[in-house]
Amino acid sequence: MKDLVFQSAKKLARLIRTRKVSAAEVMKAHIAQIERLNPKVNAIVTFLPEAALKEARKLDAKLARTKSADGIGLLAGLPTAYKDMIVTKGIRTTFGSPIYKDNVPDSDHVLVERLRAAGAITLGKTNTPEFAAGSQTFNKVFGATPNPYDLNMTCGGSSGGAAVAVACGMLPFADGSDLGASLRNPGNFCNVVGFRPTPGRTPYYPTGDAWASLSVIGPLARSVEDTAFFFSAMAGPDLRSPISITEPGSIFAKPLKRNFKKVRVAWSRNLGGLPVDKRVDAVLQKQRKVFESLGCIVEEAEPDLMGADEAFHVLRAVGFVQKYGGLLDTHRAQLKDTVIWNIEEGRKLDGPRIAKAMALRSDLYRRMREFMDRYEFLLLPVNQVPPFPVTQAYIDEINGQKLGNYIDWMKTCYYITITSHPAISVPAGFTDDQPALPVGLQIVGRYRDDFGVLQLAHAFEEMTQVALRRPPIALEA
Repeated sequence: MKDLVFQSAKKLARLIRTRKVSAAEVMKAHIAQIERLNPKVNAIVTFLPEAALKEARKLDAKLARTKSADGIGLLAGLPTAYKDMIVTKGIRTTFGSPIYKDNVPDSDHVLVERLRAAGAITLGKTNTPEFAAGSQTFNKVFGATPNPYDLNMTCGGSSGGAAVAVACGMLPFADGSDLGASLRNPGNFCNVVGFRPTPGRTPYYPTGDAWASLSVIGPLARSVEDTAFFFSAMAGPDLRSPISITEPGSIFAKPLKRNFKKVRVAWSRNLGGLPVDKRVDAVLQKQRKVFESLGCIVEEAEPDLMGADEAFHVLRAVGFVQKYGGLLDTHRAQLKDTVIWNIEEGRKLDGPRIAKAMALRSDLYRRMREFMDRYEFLLLPVNQVPPFPVTQAYIDEINGQKLGNYIDWMKTCYYITITSHPAISVPAGFTDDQPALPVGLQIVGRYRDDFGVLQLAHAFEEMTQVALRRPPIALEA
């Protein structure tokens, strides 16, 4: 079973297509892993083993009849579970909120349509904080999801359930969304890959604002190769999403190998003076030499991101008013305090301040683009801190420096968000804590060079092999 659940997704798909292993066998192995580990980690919050196994057997029967894998889809037979923010027809979708604890949508998100067409089989839903607010996965409906490397610590968020499920071999890959850090942060905390693509790579539908581009949907997987493989099925245009990029997802199915000799990269320890925990810095400083050994020209440099804080917080607050403002009027008692704070911050805004934030964002994009004219990639911490106690809602202090609100410890991520450049979290090492805790490296690429980001992350991963380390609880007999 362990051979199957920790096999690469790309290889599993090939084994199913060539009938060297059945889809039912693959599904049974993942179901067993969920039944064994989910009581400890609470990553899968809606579980559909019978329906998933039925679909796997149907695929096996089809392959037996035709003796050909033609037309069965890139992901045929592979299990997936959607973040509990993604609406799924006929399957409970709670958004991590007690207001929607019994909500069963009557339509699918475009992502569900797309992955089903690629042959992926729905096995359930993954845990998320209420309305995906914050990088710590807990809610009043399902409770908290701990870190598989230390059950006393947080897995991050908001795609925390997805990252834990992938890290533990309960899923070969999973989707997540990322507004401030929600793919990169849990990827970092759980020693898996979390990729935030350029806005428009993966369509959003349904949505209240079809033009919104702060939040994106992207993949989580145990390797960069599997991340690209899964992303090739996720990405691509859809007319229901007017900002979607016209290039097909198939461009991400190409080999990732590349020569990085004389490629100029910027190395940033703290993105211009942000507080960073010494344990994070110690792990990442050891990895600078990896890029030098790849042939890169590594220079210490920082983009000018002045105004990123104002632009991000204002535009994020506008989004909270748009999405959840009505709930504050009708269900205030059922909303968590940080969601209430975000909505109320949004309601304080006036036209001039919103207009200023939009202008700041445009200028931040320009400055980042000009910085990336010299540097093909920017390397920096994913998170400013390692995993913290799962009982702690958020970090309020780093290195003795008090923070202003519940997401201020994620500036190394959301400063990148506001520039719209693609970024990935790739496993980079472990702290000296007992138990040791994962630390990821963030690689940022030029606008729309999502493939280049995946290529450099793949080269780094091959050199370090950190991503091969598994959570002890997942390997126990």
